[in-house]
Amino acid sequence: MRRYGLAVQVFTGLILGIIVGAIFYKNPAVVTYLKPLGDIFMRLIKMVVVPIVISSIVVGVSGLGNAKKVGSLGFRTILYFEIVTTLAIVIGLLFANIFQPGTGVDLSELSKGDISKYVETTHQVESNGHLDMIINIVPTNIFDSMAKGDLLAIIFFSVLFGLGLASLGEKGAPMQGFFKGVSDAMFKVVGYVMKFAPIGVFGLIGVTVSKFGIGSLVPLGKLIIVTYGAMIFFVLVCFGLISKLFKIDFFGMLKMLKDELILVFSTASSETVLPRLMEKMEKFGCPKSITSFVIPIGYTFNLDGSTLYQALAAIFVAQLYGIDMPLSAQISLLLILMVTSKGIAGVAGLSFVVLLATLGAAGLPIEGLAFIAGIDFLLNMGRATVNVIGNALATVVVSKWEKEFDYKQNADCLSGLKRAA
Repeated sequence: MRRYGLAVQVFTGLILGIIVGAIFYKNPAVVTYLKPLGDIFMRLIKMVVVPIVISSIVVGVSGLGNAKKVGSLGFRTILYFEIVTTLAIVIGLLFANIFQPGTGVDLSELSKGDISKYVETTHQVESNGHLDMIINIVPTNIFDSMAKGDLLAIIFFSVLFGLGLASLGEKGAPMQGFFKGVSDAMFKVVGYVMKFAPIGVFGLIGVTVSKFGIGSLVPLGKLIIVTYGAMIFFVLVCFGLISKLFKIDFFGMLKMLKDELILVFSTASSETVLPRLMEKMEKFGCPKSITSFVIPIGYTFNLDGSTLYQALAAIFVAQLYGIDMPLSAQISLLLILMVTSKGIAGVAGLSFVVLLATLGAAGLPIEGLAFIAGIDFLLNMGRATVNVIGNALATVVVSKWEKEFDYKQNADCLSGLKRAA
């Protein structure tokens, strides 16, 4: 398989996983032998994410030079995130109202999944309040935050550390060199980890298909089709218009990211490609200082695919139970999602936790989510892929907005892609 590219290897692992899972449906041996493969791959990815995020942000922020530049970059980044994620919520609501995926579905045909762990997390979030979530962005112990993989706290510390390092001038040069070395070394490690990706994908998909079966998709087929239709529309139309506005070769960018997009789709986790995404966007012409700032923050605040799905799924649950949602109620739902999708960023099982919190706030039955728990992995494959595309595009937009985009590097990258084709 070495002579084939990563995309082909991962896709092969995906197909083989589906076949094995379908053949050995409900067979406990699949979990016994395949689950460790997927678990090991996800652990390898989690192992490299934290050191890459810290070293990249420290190098990037210290390279910016001062707090004023960081403040300008931060404001423009968050403003862009808020506009695009709000647009994603609107698209989700529109598709849910136009195609009505929840109407005509017989509840007796649906099987329920276990959502108790998400309900418990939601109660903890609601009892602590969103103000506490903001407070917790500031870590009391950065090593504890690193151990937990608390990305928001890690980003906060790394930005402050980078600013402190920049203020030292020449005295900070040796430390900057150290973090640059750590960053370069970790990207090499990512190259080694990616060699295991096809096997990890095979294990993850095989276990999922074996557990839920192909048949579980039939009763909720309309929801799956409408969700993917909304995501494709959002990517082609909304991202396409943004690309046209900022003069970005959108399809060239997608072509460059094809390996990463197949990998994230296969694993249903955007985390698997975070290091490679940062590396690829630098090759596309985005400066390291912006790439290392925008992408890690985007992984918690710019989840376009997730917010679109959350809006669509909330209306789906209302339709499932025959609950009328007038325009005023849907506007309230939009405002609730604008808060909840940002307020609990970084919580494990984010999409389900956000949905549970949103349904509770909107007065909709939270038990409705149990009916779609079985197909959530399939939907998450699309959500994660759109999230990655959204963060890649955001990096280019902010780079151009800050007038730091390298057009020559971009032209060389696109020329290389054409020659490779």
